[in-house]
Amino acid sequence: MAVLQKEHNELLSKVPQVTIFFWLIKVLCTTVGETFSDFLSINVGLGLPVTTLVMGVAFVIVLYIQFKSSKYNPFIYWLTVVLISVFGTLITDNMTDGWGVPLEQSTIIFTLLLAVTFLSWYASEKTLSIHSIYTFKREIFYWLTILFTFALGTAVGDLYSEQLGLGYLKTGIIVIVIIACIFVAWKLKLNEILAFWIAYILTRPLGASLGDYLSQSKKNGGLELGATITSVIFLIAILAVILLLSVTKLDLIPRTDGVKSNDQHAGVKRVWMQSITTIVVLLAVGIGGYSWSNHNLVPKVNSSQTTLSGQLNDFIQTENNIQNSISSKDWKSAKSGADDLEHNWDKSEPMLRKMDRKTWTQIDGTIDSVLAAVRSKNPDPVKCNSVLTDSLNVLNSSNQ
Repeated sequence: MAVLQKEHNELLSKVPQVTIFFWLIKVLCTTVGETFSDFLSINVGLGLPVTTLVMGVAFVIVLYIQFKSSKYNPFIYWLTVVLISVFGTLITDNMTDGWGVPLEQSTIIFTLLLAVTFLSWYASEKTLSIHSIYTFKREIFYWLTILFTFALGTAVGDLYSEQLGLGYLKTGIIVIVIIACIFVAWKLKLNEILAFWIAYILTRPLGASLGDYLSQSKKNGGLELGATITSVIFLIAILAVILLLSVTKLDLIPRTDGVKSNDQHAGVKRVWMQSITTIVVLLAVGIGGYSWSNHNLVPKVNSSQTTLSGQLNDFIQTENNIQNSISSKDWKSAKSGADDLEHNWDKSEPMLRKMDRKTWTQIDGTIDSVLAAVRSKNPDPVKCNSVLTDSLNVLNSSNQ
């Protein structure tokens, strides 16, 4: 009877086998999460709040279908991952751009939420293996964990690549090096479940850095493919791999594998020691990297400079030029001006945010509105002038 139940559980496992294809699609999904949210928010012009609402509803609907499914379905599963990637990204973006929550705080918040989720999951089920996802409770823990990994990965990636000025390419390379170290540690008998979840978290900033590097303008250190083209390329790649897996069944968990709990076979004490040691090392690397970057990459700010007064002249001039281009119906110059505005604003972010985080966040929101309006497929002159006027009012009042 026990054997039959075991085989039944394996048959109903609702997640794929962890193969090279799993990690390939995971990175592709995280890249889409970054670029597709930008595409809807800026290129389509929905804005951050509406984009979050739309993607949140889509995510809930697909997640419901995933829960109702009785077994692993690659199309439903990976569509859920794509949508949770976009939604997780938007949660962090809303906290940063909409509510003014510092990325450092977002990182701490999502780290704690993820830790609580892992501890609750283990306390309840005695395993964190993704090959044991065949009950409703475990599936809840699984998708909640994934949501927090995407939100945390977004916060960490944005913190290092943008706020600390490390850049997308360098951030991606550093993440690859850390993942490679985890792979080597796994080969040297690091607990496979621990190694899996660390790699899963790290693929989020890796995919986001890759997406930004491909989509951002050359001025911003990217390849300038744009959010639209990048999203389409990666969505097609995801679909191609899913079709391959659907035909070959390479990602199905074999019935003969069994659901082995590494927590039991490797020894609970050993796993806990490995977990604590790994977390301490990662915290040391993260905090050390943050301190080094903050000291060496972020421009020094005079302690007496507590406002942005006198620091915003160039941005005011750029927005005035954009407004003049719109008035003369020179949309090519207006869009070029928007590129300059984004580049210079992002370049100045580490210093300006350090001077006055609250005001920077307020201005950043108005600039995002300007970029979305001017870059939309069919820009509306009235809307463009409206958001530019609002942004200039904030810039001028903050510059006094």
